Amino acid sequence: MTPDRLDRFARHIVLPEVGGAGQVRLAGAHVVLVGMGGIGNPALQYLAGAGIGALTLIDDDVIEASNLQRQTLFMPADMGRAKAHVAAEWAARFDPVLKVVPQVVRIGADNANGLLTGADVVLDGSDNFATRLAVADACVRLGVPLTSAALGRFQGQVANFAGHLPDEACYRCFVGDAFDATDCDTCADLGVLGAMVGMVGAFAAMQALRVVLAGASTLGDPQWGRLQLIDGLAPSMRALRIAKDPACRTCGGLSQ
Repeated sequence: MTPDRLDRFARHIVLPEVGGAGQVRLAGAHVVLVGMGGIGNPALQYLAGAGIGALTLIDDDVIEASNLQRQTLFMPADMGRAKAHVAAEWAARFDPVLKVVPQVVRIGADNANGLLTGADVVLDGSDNFATRLAVADACVRLGVPLTSAALGRFQGQVANFAGHLPDEACYRCFVGDAFDATDCDTCADLGVLGAMVGMVGAFAAMQALRVVLAGASTLGDPQWGRLQLIDGLAPSMRALRIAKDPACRTCGGLSQ
């Protein structure tokens, strides 16, 4: 690492749980973010701040006035522009060394493989189950770990999944097959506190960093299948273990 990069990431490097080897691993990693909304905004900021070397940003939506309450990368002057493009421009200003590719496209079963190939981890903060399941299924096919983050009102959920591994659950093991549709509730229907979105997005970034650092530092414990439930009203956090479903149509055949 060059002296200026060493100085930039000095607070990481002095952490025994990250260290120089961990920072080098981060610099060589490629993370794909699905959804550049409320979760994607803080997740991008902290992944970029951590020095993730390559980032792909996938979102087909444009910025609206109602986004500004929680999507803090965007300004009123950005309304009408593609979220992925504006977020990529922010990242380029923040750290010109990072490689950031915006993809203004809706990800689905027909194109997920092509968009996610080559990722070290996918962080999904999309807002509907059809997209989430398409992404999760592609991750299992490609052998790519998935960090899944979601919230509604004051409740957040974050977990790392590795359904491509024989003994680990995938996202479909968690939610089943009942949600292969786009008719789920959204924050427009239920409401959402902006600070709660920031909390969940930042925590999702930390869980994705655990995946990247696996084998390179002691922080690298992905905690596969451990669903963190975040209650913003209490506030509190508790964890549940998601078991692999032997009958899961996505990863069940990989059970030992």
